[in-house]
Amino acid sequence: MRFDVVTLFPEMFTGPLDSSILGRARQSGLIEVALHDLRDYTEDRHRTADDTPYGGGAGMVLKADPVFRLADALFPGWGPKAGAGVKGKVPGARCIYLSAQGRPLDQSIVSRLAGEPRLLLLAGHYEGIDERVLDALVDEEISIGDYVLTGGELPAMVLIDAVARLVPGVLGQPASPLEESFSEGLLEYPHYTRPAETRGHRVPDVLLSGDHEAVRRWRRRESLRRTLERRPELLLAADLSREDHETLRELAAGGGGPGEEEKDES
Repeated sequence: MRFDVVTLFPEMFTGPLDSSILGRARQSGLIEVALHDLRDYTEDRHRTADDTPYGGGAGMVLKADPVFRLADALFPGWGPKAGAGVKGKVPGARCIYLSAQGRPLDQSIVSRLAGEPRLLLLAGHYEGIDERVLDALVDEEISIGDYVLTGGELPAMVLIDAVARLVPGVLGQPASPLEESFSEGLLEYPHYTRPAETRGHRVPDVLLSGDHEAVRRWRRRESLRRTLERRPELLLAADLSREDHETLRELAAGGGGPGEEEKDES
């Protein structure tokens, strides 16, 4: 999978893209990340990529022409198509503008984008980007939260990280993405590792029992508990079984703490 990132500050990506899982994924060729300095596609000697907004107002706006020239270089003959407001989508890629006005990023979007062969990510700056870029080039706008950052570089990194880890082979364990928070519309269950007891805190007995079915039930119960306590709105869209609904009723009525169900059965 390939990510093309359009930015005024490509140096910001040094480090995050070279380290840990993303770094190994790039080295092994599972993902490719190409950084494109928007200033390289300007035509004046000062490499000016922004200008004052028509109609007045504070701040600067990223110019359309450098973005269009970059698109011409990456995707020859892409468009834009004739007709006002008609998107001239680039061939073989989906163009995303990282914007505070975009749709909030969630796991369903991440999963959908992980199926794309190539993503073109536009990292905005200043007051934003010329609207004609959005009309002609951008397929969708995405936000990482209801707050304003200094630019779209950090959101682009977040998007790359979230999407790349779903690319087959990027994570060491194929089942890892299937068992984590939001994969089934629920938050993930608690995790423990050795030692079994530290500073008076003990791992729940069920996890030491060797009873795989009891462990499965405990994990599902704790996943439901965490979601009910921390993100109850997720339950409205989650795919829940009859057993899940019964567990939620017990939890809402003040059901026992972690591991209690399994202890009572022993």
